[in-house]
Parts: sequence; structure tokens; C-alpha cells
Amino acid sequence: MRPALSTHLLTPAMAGILDRIRRANRPPFHSLAPVQARAAYRAASEVLEFPRAPLPRVQDLSIPSGDGTLLPARLYAAGTGRLPMCLYLHGGGFVIGDLETHDSLCRQLALRSGGAVLALDYRLAPEHRFPTAVDDAFAALRWLACEGEAQLGLDTRRLAVAGDSAGGTLAAVCALLARDAGLPLALQLLITPGTTAHMDTASHKLFAQGFLLEADGIAWFFDHYIDRHHRADWRFAPLMAPDVDGVAPACVLLAECDPLVDEGLAYADRLRASGVPVELELYRGLTHDFIKLGRVLKEAGHAQAVAATALRTAWENTR
Repeated sequence: MRPALSTHLLTPAMAGILDRIRRANRPPFHSLAPVQARAAYRAASEVLEFPRAPLPRVQDLSIPSGDGTLLPARLYAAGTGRLPMCLYLHGGGFVIGDLETHDSLCRQLALRSGGAVLALDYRLAPEHRFPTAVDDAFAALRWLACEGEAQLGLDTRRLAVAGDSAGGTLAAVCALLARDAGLPLALQLLITPGTTAHMDTASHKLFAQGFLLEADGIAWFFDHYIDRHHRADWRFAPLMAPDVDGVAPACVLLAECDPLVDEGLAYADRLRASGVPVELELYRGLTHDFIKLGRVLKEAGHAQAVAATALRTAWENTR
């Protein structure tokens, strides 16, 4: 049952979506095996999203990881020529999600920004536990920076990293790793990211049940991905990084009724306190994953437009 004291925060449209989900009576991810959860997420991912937008260039390819494994990836380009590019890291708690679950969103970001988006199918837990996803994500970012022009015909001088949920965590970590490696980034686009090691903020308690992403599900994701004694590692919890000075400018998109909202706000505050330019958008009355509900939430289209504008502006500022 949803917490009675906080459901009034939801917009009518968001409340209606949650009611439809409840009436569908689908088993929660945490009650399934990871393989079953992946199939369920894939099957449901496009029901409420924008239709897949046609683009001049959509190309499946493989990118080498740090250990030589070839990782599936998909390039979305809004045009031809040396377009600026963004590495996109999908959400799904490091356990579920793939190129198909985020195809619509990546198409929208490419279309609306006028650039190119490369989505990465990084390896998932529990088959590949922490820090494999981090290593795969940063290997892809380095590959884009070094090989993007020669292999894909894209502009390596104008490079961004983006992601939602767990992918937002990975994007924030990649921005820190890029700073340390001397790899310049135009922007880090963080959509409802996780940034802390524990589920102990006020928003985790307030929105623990009934708001799409629930406490049992988060614990299930964490347990599959990372051992408890590793959770203080900043590559899992970027809010715990020794410092965030000098990282790429950030665009942070958050949902008010999301267990992760407090840690997203805390990370944006920490970036600002370190002199990092931050654009922050807080979407009132919405839950985690709202940006993927474009068919039924007008705010999803607005958030996608904000994200695309942030990318386009950052790319223009690095000409």
C-alpha cells in the first residue's frame, strides 16, 4: 500500500499511471530472477514511451572493453558529417536494461539535440558485478574520444556523457574518471542518478513504497551488483568521491517523488559548491523513470527537450 501522507504530491497523470501499473498486477522485479526481470523490463519499456523516431543513421556496432570483450552499442545520428557525440548509459539498477529498453529515449535525444548518441550495452550484474559496469562505461568513453572520429566520423572534440538512474550514476563516475585522465567533456547529463552508498535519505524513507521505484527493488539491485563492503567506493557512490573539482558542467534532471531525489540534489549541490556549472530541473509530482513515459506525461517530453538543449548548448560552447 502506498504511504498515505505522500501520495498527494503526485500529479493526476502520474497517479493514474501508477494505478494502471498496480491494476496490471505484474510481479515486481525483485520477485524475479535477473533473466526474467530483464525480459519483463524489455517487454514493458516502450508501452508508454514515444514511438521510435526515424533518424538518418542508426547503426549497431561493437566497442572493445578494457579486457578486450566486445560490447554491443548502437549509434543514433541526427544527420551526417562530424557531429558532436554523447555516450548514453542506460538505467536498470546495473541488473536490467539494454539497447532496446532505451532505444526510444536515445532517438529522442539525438533528434532533439541535432547530434549523435552512442548507447552502450555494458555488462550487467549478477553475472558481472561491480566494478565491471564502471570499467565498461569508461572504456567506451575513452574509445569514443580516441576512435570516434576515425571509426564513426564524429567530432571527438565535442563529447558528452549521459545516463538515467544507474546509468546516471555511471555517467557521474565517468565524468570524474575523465577529469582524472585529462579527457575533456562538454557535459555530464545526469537523469535521476543514484549517488549514495546507502538507502538512508529522507526521500528513500518517504517514497519507499508505491512510487514505481521501491525500497525492495533498490535493495535487490544493490545486492546483485555490489558487495556491502564495497559500497563506500565512490565509483558506486559518487557523492563520496574525495573531490569533484574540475569535472564537466552538469545538467541534472530529478523527479520529486523518487527515492533518489535527495541524493541527486546533494550531488548537484556538491558540484555547485566546487565551482562546477550546474543546470538543475526538478519535476514536481513525478516518479523515477518519468522521462521514459512520453506517451502519457507531457513533462517527459519537456525533460527530453531540456536534456537535448543542454547537450546542444554544451557542444556549441566547445567549438
